[in-house]
Amino acid sequence: MKKIIVIGGGPAGIMAALTAANGGAEVALWERNKSLGRKLAITGKGRCNITNMADTKDLVKNMPGNGSFLYSAFTRFSAEDTWDFFEQHGLQLKVERGRRVFPLSDNAHEVVEVLMQALHEAGVKIEYNLRAKELALQNKQIIGVYDSPGRLYPADAVIIATGGVTYPATGSTGDGYALAAQAGHTIIPPKPSLVPLETVESWPSEVSGLALKNVEMTIRDQDKVLDKAFGEMLFTHFGLSGPIVLSLSKVVTAAAEMGRGLTALIDLKPALSEEKLDERLLRNNQKFSRKHFINSLDELLPASLIPVFVRLVGIDPHKPVNQLTKEERREMVYMLKSLPLTIKGPRPISEAIVTSGGVQVKEINPKSMASNLISGLYFSGEVIDIDGYTGGYNLQAAWSSGYVAGCSVFEE
Repeated sequence: MKKIIVIGGGPAGIMAALTAANGGAEVALWERNKSLGRKLAITGKGRCNITNMADTKDLVKNMPGNGSFLYSAFTRFSAEDTWDFFEQHGLQLKVERGRRVFPLSDNAHEVVEVLMQALHEAGVKIEYNLRAKELALQNKQIIGVYDSPGRLYPADAVIIATGGVTYPATGSTGDGYALAAQAGHTIIPPKPSLVPLETVESWPSEVSGLALKNVEMTIRDQDKVLDKAFGEMLFTHFGLSGPIVLSLSKVVTAAAEMGRGLTALIDLKPALSEEKLDERLLRNNQKFSRKHFINSLDELLPASLIPVFVRLVGIDPHKPVNQLTKEERREMVYMLKSLPLTIKGPRPISEAIVTSGGVQVKEINPKSMASNLISGLYFSGEVIDIDGYTGGYNLQAAWSSGYVAGCSVFEE
């Protein structure tokens, strides 16, 4: 019976351990924390966006960080396979907007409990508070793993699934990079992906906690549009967060590395053209013609955003609405369609949801997740240089790559 050590008790490591054990291996799952799935339990604001019901082509498309590397893995273990796995283990699921899949209970802890039960049933030995220090190698072949005190644990194969360096409090501190580098692998320097953004302007702190739905954000480098996204965003005490901000953060991070500052333009009324919006403002001004300007915007904007908007358009807040000029109305249209913010840069990598960077994909066989350098060494999940947009894509990458690695310990 093959002895397998899986390093890392996140989604990729759990799936790899389950698959290897169900295939007949003796599997030990090493977790440096005192419990499994700590990061998984806080994903999706505690709801856990398990996957996205996209086909292989769309899964790859939504993994801008080396998505093509995962084509084979997504084919072998698809979003439908993920759905079937959890339902077969008793977890009821639902599909929400954007094909995102959540547990019916909206409770991420139920996902962790299901995985724990599956590991128990498969006979996986979970080793808590055990940290890998070094791979044991002989003639470019894995023979085991040394723990932090230096004890050797023999193994026929090792799967590294330690994640990236986001949310270090959950145990993601980059241990896998050091292990891979020791084996001769190239590590693409980690940087934040899916990360909130800081703004130069301080006014977002005045509306901190305000979520806007159905808005469009455009990221510009002077006159050049770099990217845009439609959906939900959130103002914070430091700037911007929320789904569309996280999706757009990749281009911001790349620009920040080159020392370029960018601008975010928020279209608060993307369903209306400038002409239609001007007509809407005319009707609004007629309806509230006897009010002061600051008291006439309740049907156009969230209450907390009104004082900020009034200040930005530069109109006297106590000016009677029936005295507003055409030029002032034009400025309102512009601000509603292009609310500007200067991007200072991404938040620290420790606050990112996903890490970009990791073990170079050219040094891993995409069909098996096996190292091209060391026999018996495999990788899965975020420790690899792969990353995707928000919406369940990164977790699907974890499930798929973990499944392939777990299968491959028998096939290689």
